Amino acid sequence: MTVTPMMAQYLDIKAQYPDALLFYRMGDFYEMFFEDAVNAAEALDIALTKRGKHEGEDIPMCGVPVHAAEGYLLTLIRKGFRVAVGEQMESPAEAKKRGYKAVVKRDVVRLVTPGTLTEDSLLEARRHNFLVAYSELRDSAALAWADISTGAFHVMPVARVRLSPELARLAPSELIVADGPVYDHCLPLADEYKIPLTPLGKASFDSTASEKRLCTLFNVGALDGFGTFQRAEISAMGALIDYLEITQKGKLPLLQPPVQEAEDRVVQIDAATRRNLELTRSLSGARAGSLLSVIDRTVTPGGARLLEQRLSSPSRSLDIIAARLEALDRVHSDPTLGTSIRDNLRKTPDMDRALSRLALERAGPRDLAAIRNALTQGEAIRSFLANYELPHLMAGAAANLAGFDALLDLLDASLVAEPPLVARDGGFIAEGYNPELDEARTLRDEGRSVIAGLQQQYAELTGISSIKIKHNNVLGYFVETTATHAEKMLSQSLSETFIHRQTTANQVRFTTVELSELETKILNAGNLALEIEKRLYQTLSNAILNVAARLNQAARGFAELDLITALADLARAENWCRPKVDNSRAFAVTGGRHPVVEQALRQQGGEPFVANDCDLSATDGAAVWLLTGPNMAGKSTFLRQNALIALLAQMGSYVPAETAHVGLVSQLFSRVGASDDLARGRSTFMVEMVETAAILNQADDRALVILDEIGRGTATYDGLSIAWATLEHLHEVNRSRALFATHYHELTQLAAKLPGVSNATVSVKEWEGEVIFLHEVRKGAADRSYGVQVAQLAGLPASVVARARDVLDMLERSSREGGGSSIQIDDLPLFAAAPPPQPQPMASVPSAVETLLGDLNPDDLSPREALEALYRLKEASSS
Repeated sequence: MTVTPMMAQYLDIKAQYPDALLFYRMGDFYEMFFEDAVNAAEALDIALTKRGKHEGEDIPMCGVPVHAAEGYLLTLIRKGFRVAVGEQMESPAEAKKRGYKAVVKRDVVRLVTPGTLTEDSLLEARRHNFLVAYSELRDSAALAWADISTGAFHVMPVARVRLSPELARLAPSELIVADGPVYDHCLPLADEYKIPLTPLGKASFDSTASEKRLCTLFNVGALDGFGTFQRAEISAMGALIDYLEITQKGKLPLLQPPVQEAEDRVVQIDAATRRNLELTRSLSGARAGSLLSVIDRTVTPGGARLLEQRLSSPSRSLDIIAARLEALDRVHSDPTLGTSIRDNLRKTPDMDRALSRLALERAGPRDLAAIRNALTQGEAIRSFLANYELPHLMAGAAANLAGFDALLDLLDASLVAEPPLVARDGGFIAEGYNPELDEARTLRDEGRSVIAGLQQQYAELTGISSIKIKHNNVLGYFVETTATHAEKMLSQSLSETFIHRQTTANQVRFTTVELSELETKILNAGNLALEIEKRLYQTLSNAILNVAARLNQAARGFAELDLITALADLARAENWCRPKVDNSRAFAVTGGRHPVVEQALRQQGGEPFVANDCDLSATDGAAVWLLTGPNMAGKSTFLRQNALIALLAQMGSYVPAETAHVGLVSQLFSRVGASDDLARGRSTFMVEMVETAAILNQADDRALVILDEIGRGTATYDGLSIAWATLEHLHEVNRSRALFATHYHELTQLAAKLPGVSNATVSVKEWEGEVIFLHEVRKGAADRSYGVQVAQLAGLPASVVARARDVLDMLERSSREGGGSSIQIDDLPLFAAAPPPQPQPMASVPSAVETLLGDLNPDDLSPREALEALYRLKEASSS
């Protein structure tokens, strides 16, 4: 069967993008055909139809409206698809000029992938959307990452062993690698972190070609002005730019110059630790319940993104930490200062993303207004802060908001207060800004009144009060008068003005040059107004993009001020303290709290959080607290809260404690909780051992390590021996500061043998056979684990709890008598089921005293009534 010209065009375009769904523009719809239609209909839950035949079979088809395409794009991207957007490059009228059956020219204008989104509706406003490229060249490797929605662009050398932690830190939306061995190596990591992995040809990673791409992008002769880059770094950056050229079809985003980062500038936190500590996502994968959700009081999207970045990458630079804390002190000490800044910031739009859309030609009038409104708030903030003496970080942020007077005046004068969403609708240029536009709008909106005015002029000119200007589809606009008055208009004095057009039985019709020109203007006024606004839109966009670099600096200023004031507000509301951060190996916390658990208790209206002290300070060698105590007593919470305090301190934040002294932490490791990894063939115990191995192989003497229940997933002696050896290795080899929680009480003996190990326990009390958790950590060792009591609290049947007590008593007695755990099963009586319930004797008749007591309600008695009741009871007991 012959393929239609339209379908031939579709197949030709589709062949260029075999791995993407093709949105093929047909009028007001994006249509999909063949397998694309089948897949899209299922993913989007829309109707699957058919259109014609191909090779004897029906062609599946489905479509989505152009005006609603963004919502469908978001669904497809989230389900793992890539979408090639094929637009009409000409109108049907233009196509017909080439021939009656000519097909409208179409081409892909954009390849939509998870890492290349820019629309607000497709992005999370409070999160970065990083596109990451990883390159390996000979004996070096590097990561480059960019958020094209904000222009952020970074690069760093990274050893292959550090790739996993860095991917966990960045949480990219898409990862680009070279096809071949590197792709094979990265595939398991991409699967583990659920990152879409995109292979590119090796030519994209060629360092020489990459350097040329970067120089062209930034319009420089060499990259030396941005830093000294290794070949692997240049390769990664160049591959990222090449991918953007492919997906954006030549319309490159407004990337900022690359910022070179070093591995040792931030605290190293591996993926397991980030997951265990629930820094930005809870264990369920949601934002709610994470540390980020609890501490985020930012009021702008840029501030929220900066907070997540700082939380994911705590600094190891004392100067940077000190500067952040100094700025926080200034706002914390003056609540009025922070409140005023935050009031203005709440009205500040997301300038970074508006700029990016302008550069990619995906913006609209509201993006112009966003820049205007942001600059207006920036000027208000800058003017307000001019009256204050500010620390360096705040002063620099405020200075970035200045210098936009000319641009702000231009945008203020040209834009209406509330512009429409898209430029094609018009109506976004303010009245009075452009005379030509005002005239076109007047003609478009008030054509009838303009014609009436001209009619009045002609009546006065001719002295004919009955003269009319009329319109029909044949003549258009014309001047009409009666035959009686026509001779006057044909007179020599008026004949040059009025040109005869038509004579009817009773009327004579004329036109004028002025009327003909006015008619043309009226008929074209609507289109002319839109064309003028489009031209002005481009002029305003160019004016903004001409100062894009400075606007990016201003956006960073907004984000910095937002984060400072948000953290100050948090510290003031939650009674957090300023930590002392220095280059020592101290770690001393007084009254430390877990911010997430504390908030959860408050929301539940339950008991207050019990604060605890921790001191892992060490001048030389390890400092380890060996923590014992029962389950549910709060050991894991205590471990986590101290790790979070260290992280918050080096982020440059106040911390949830009365006092805190944190010597710089280089690495943060957490092995808390247990779960299996069935997809990778790992049991719970294997996961535990893998994570423990990573800690013991990497932790240095500046690391902070928290370990919980090492060895519990295997036999008792195996588990005890692994925990014992792990603790010794931490002390002797890693020499780290560590919290080591365990149920193996035998380990407490190591405190007498290892000078850096101290015993600590979580206090409990027993009362009438029940255990009461005090959640207080004190020095010393627990005498037992209270596991049976916890089982009773969990609701195990009473018979099972009683049986467990019997077995525990016999095991402990055997151990005291020297038998260890070698007791034989035969020595234990078999489990006996509870006897059937026996008939209960009939209840006895209550005594007089019992009757009186049953009738009493002490809360309802006055003092006199209580005394009288006491006398009655006395009398009844003696009778």
